[in-house]
Amino acid sequence: MRVLVTGALGNIGSHTLPELVRQGHEVRGFDRPLATHRRLARRFGRVDFRWGDIRDADAVGAAVRGTDAVIHLAAVIPPASEDDPVLARSVNVDGTRVVVEACAGGSRILLASTLDVHGHTQSREPPRRVDDPVVATDAYTSHKIACEDLVRSSGLDWCILRFADVPVLGPRPAHPIMFEIGLHNRIEALHADDAGLAVANALSTAEVWRRVLFVGGGPTCQVTYRQYLDTFLAAMGMDPLPDRAFAGKEYVTDWLDTEESQRLLRYQRHDLAGIAAAVAANLGWRRRVLPIVAPLVRASILRMSPYR
Repeated sequence: MRVLVTGALGNIGSHTLPELVRQGHEVRGFDRPLATHRRLARRFGRVDFRWGDIRDADAVGAAVRGTDAVIHLAAVIPPASEDDPVLARSVNVDGTRVVVEACAGGSRILLASTLDVHGHTQSREPPRRVDDPVVATDAYTSHKIACEDLVRSSGLDWCILRFADVPVLGPRPAHPIMFEIGLHNRIEALHADDAGLAVANALSTAEVWRRVLFVGGGPTCQVTYRQYLDTFLAAMGMDPLPDRAFAGKEYVTDWLDTEESQRLLRYQRHDLAGIAAAVAANLGWRRRVLPIVAPLVRASILRMSPYR
């Protein structure tokens, strides 16, 4: 199958590309022509990269032309989407409209969405189900709800995958948003390789088309935010952060009913400990210095909290 992946070098995209190649697809990647992206693209030797802005109809149209399916992952996500919601909407919603229009030539479309579209649900009995109500709680969720509507009403063959949290498997900068999540919140993680496998398997699974599915790590990845945070801090050699640094707020996280997606896509291979192990393994040279600098790093992270 001839497949285009937008946002190909993002967190999910970079794990989807090798799985698509492994399964024998003819793969194109589409992403912004940044120097860092061009260097990263060299790792994917059998992927034909096309460069451009997702809002550029000509660039997108040329990339989509001749494909059988488009995996649309390109998006501005939190916290960047909340820092500049106007820019984010132009990428997320207008960009999706451009992709949908380009697919009118005959490509089916798989859209990456998020469990966040279900809003604040901690007061409800888990797990969440895909037919639960959707409600926008910030710019990003309003964008994703609009994108889902665009895809559903397009007349194309479509599939929407609402993802759980997909941690970056390696070092990532801390951000003050981490302290806005109450430690009691339920959260579900998903290994990035498992996300890529779910996406790739969906292409050849007839039962997923014209459907919305949750994609998450399953029961072994369902924890509280406190457990989630402590697990990944430990993977980086750091002690837990104090409760007082965190808001007591409800956040748009929860546990998901992934029984149907797992039945169809057979992608859940890692538990939370496995995800944390992958993070630790990918720290590279930083693993040698972390025991020395961990207290300083921890202190600098804590300074980001407005609740200390």
